[in-house]
Amino acid sequence: MTAQFPGPSPRPVPPEGIRASHDDREAVVERLRDAAAEGRIDFDELDSRLGLALTARTHGELAAITADLPTPHFSSATAPASGAGSRQPLVLKGGMFGASLGPGRWDVPRHVIAHGGVGGVTLDFTRVECRLPEVVVEAYAETSGITVVIPDGWVADTSGIDPGVGGLTDKTTSDRLPGTPLIRLNGSGTMGGVVFRHPNKRERRKLDAS
Repeated sequence: MTAQFPGPSPRPVPPEGIRASHDDREAVVERLRDAAAEGRIDFDELDSRLGLALTARTHGELAAITADLPTPHFSSATAPASGAGSRQPLVLKGGMFGASLGPGRWDVPRHVIAHGGVGGVTLDFTRVECRLPEVVVEAYAETSGITVVIPDGWVADTSGIDPGVGGLTDKTTSDRLPGTPLIRLNGSGTMGGVVFRHPNKRERRKLDAS
């Protein structure tokens, strides 16, 4: 009887060759959006990298996309704010995959310009510290909408926006707390529309837990 020997063992896969999961891709997407919010990459480059992240197959491909970015430990959530309100307008472009700023702490400028593009834009002020008396948000919803979330006690002036076809939905209250900024909204709802609101129930639970 001929002895039977097992076949050769499969060669171990190096760490960079391990297949990426949906959660792995989503973590890189969030890291890229944080990097854009911090000014490390511009929003055109964000669009390009998001496309690579969403189609990456391995850990190595994902690592290459963020190789020139610092580790999350040094993100804007822990970095001290500097020069608030003194820099050029912050521009967000939704592009194909969307863009978001927040929730989290970020340095609020006096002027934010948001282009919804195809993917849409979310601008979340709920965890920022802002000592400016007024912040202008210039919103152009284009194909997809723009959502702006402000904390309770902040108020919005939406009289300067053209609702367009998409319209304006303002769910904020007029009860302004002392020392909070006025968010002055202008631009156009175009096709996608603009939503201005306070945190919803799910977002409030996250705020209470943090």
